[in-house]
Amino acid sequence: MLIIKLAIKNLLGAGLRTWLNVIALSFSYVAIIFMQGLYAGMNNQMEASTIKVQYGGGQYWHELYDPYDPLSLDDSHAKIPNEISGLIKNNDAASILINQGSIYPNGRMQNILIKGIDPNQKILAIPTHFLNNQNGFIPALIGGRMAKSSGLKKGDFVTIRWRDAKGTFDADEVKVVEVINTEVSEIDNGQIWIPLDKMREMTVMPGEATLIVLKQNSQFTKNLSGWEFKNLDFLLADLRSLATTKSAGASIFYFVLLFLAMLAIFDTQILSIFRRRKEMGTLMALGMTRSTLIKLFTLEGSMHAVLAAFAAMLYGGPLVWYLAKVGYGLPASTDSFGFALGDRIYPEFTALLIIGTILLVLTVTSIVSYLPTRRITKLKPTDALRGKFI
Repeated sequence: MLIIKLAIKNLLGAGLRTWLNVIALSFSYVAIIFMQGLYAGMNNQMEASTIKVQYGGGQYWHELYDPYDPLSLDDSHAKIPNEISGLIKNNDAASILINQGSIYPNGRMQNILIKGIDPNQKILAIPTHFLNNQNGFIPALIGGRMAKSSGLKKGDFVTIRWRDAKGTFDADEVKVVEVINTEVSEIDNGQIWIPLDKMREMTVMPGEATLIVLKQNSQFTKNLSGWEFKNLDFLLADLRSLATTKSAGASIFYFVLLFLAMLAIFDTQILSIFRRRKEMGTLMALGMTRSTLIKLFTLEGSMHAVLAAFAAMLYGGPLVWYLAKVGYGLPASTDSFGFALGDRIYPEFTALLIIGTILLVLTVTSIVSYLPTRRITKLKPTDALRGKFI
């Protein structure tokens, strides 16, 4: 207790030098917590949005389906297995049939993916109920990005061309019954959604599908011949890798901030040991051992991190609370990056993140504070009282 009181007294007695170190170190606290919370919120937000409108509780892919190879779509379709048919009837799964096609808006050609989906499905958060409007025309849903790239709007008719399962090309007109706004570009860019029954009729693929989306938290994982089950770990692997890469890149920024703060504390410790030689000699003459003296100086340096934590709480706490509540606004151009983020990111600041950051900075500060004090082990009280040092 005596060492703690003495360390606090010496630390506060240093005046401006102490507070400059504390402020510099508090910036590290706020920056690390803010950036990590931002990346955590961004990743969770992208995952939640993508699961809700695209992945559900996992997907069954036709064994030949490759989302990165459009040429595989001609062969990646098959009859839905009986086990899955039961799930679809109970609204525990939804089937999607995908085919290549072209549209001709304003006299120009644009390649697209035509996706057939049940208008009454409840698995994905896509307003497919608009596709029930089939009054003598083929209804189609498009996303805002697709509408922008094609120049189409709600109520427009556009010619669509496709090739059926027998290799025959055919064409018809579809009507854009709704333009939907979605954060997930994977269900928007270059895609048109039409009713599944109409899609099967057009492509001569009765009862077939390319992929099947399960209900969220579904426990169905049976092995089905000709179909491959893709769980959320597989489907979200790219998003999680992106978040890991971003977080690792930000660690360089953390390192620079911590390095500058630790350099200031290291210099302060060196200066203190040099200027307080007589004080150290007096304490040793009064019976304080070298190990206790080392603890005293190490504790003084470490307490910079403690004071910095309180300082960061004073100005960083309101900032963190505000951002967690109202979010971090994104420019309109971010939508073109392909991230499922919307117009705001809501950072997530967990207790584990805050406590972990405090422990990290405290540990690093303690190590940096200890390193200069090792010279005290060779200090003689008589030399220190005369102002001499090793």
